Amino acid sequence: MTIEFLLTSIVIILIPGTGVLYTIATGLAAGRTASIAAAFGCTLGIVPALIAAVFGLAAILHTSALLFQAVKFAGVAYLLYLAYQTFKDNGPVSLEQKDRLPISAKKIVSTGALINVLNPKLSIFFLAFLPQFVEAKSATWMMDTLLLGLTFMAMTFIVFIGYGIFAAFIGNFALKSERFMCWFRRTTAAAFAGFGFRLAFSDNN
Repeated sequence: MTIEFLLTSIVIILIPGTGVLYTIATGLAAGRTASIAAAFGCTLGIVPALIAAVFGLAAILHTSALLFQAVKFAGVAYLLYLAYQTFKDNGPVSLEQKDRLPISAKKIVSTGALINVLNPKLSIFFLAFLPQFVEAKSATWMMDTLLLGLTFMAMTFIVFIGYGIFAAFIGNFALKSERFMCWFRRTTAAAFAGFGFRLAFSDNN
C-alpha cells in the first residue's frame, strides 16, 4: 500500500461518474439514510470488477469483443432507462417531491449496484489500474491485488457517503424550490443519458 496508490485512487474516485450522480440524486430526493444506501450499492457493484481483475476474467472481457459489447449495451440500456424514468419522475430516483420519499433501501442498493455491474469499462479499469501497484513476481500478488481493490472500495464508499450527505443537506432547502427540482431532474436525466451514449460509443481499448 503506497501513498501513490492512495492519492491516485482518491483522485479517480472524486471524479463525478454515474455512481456519484446516482448517490447525489438519491441524497437530494430521499435524504441521508437513502444516500448511504446508494453509496453502498455503487460500492457493492465494484465487486464483480474486482473479482474479474483478481482472477484474470477482465482480460477475457477485454479480448472478447462479443462479450464486451453484450455487457456494454446492457449498461447503455440501463442508463437510458434511468434517464427516462428520472425525466418522467417515477423511477428509482424521484426528485420532484415536497417531502422526502420512503424509498426501499433494497431498491436503492440494487440500482446502485447495477449501475457499476453493467459497466464493462470498470473491469478493464481494474485490470489496468491495480497491477501497477502490485509486484508481479510476488508469491502473494493475488492477495495484494485483492487488498488494493478492497481499499479502493472502502475509499469509494467513504467519498460517496460524503457526496450523499452533502446532497441530503442541500435537499433540505432545495426541495422547497419547485423550479430548482425541475431543473435538477432534467439535468440528472440528461446526465444519465449522456453517460449512456458515451458508453455506447466506447470500445474495449
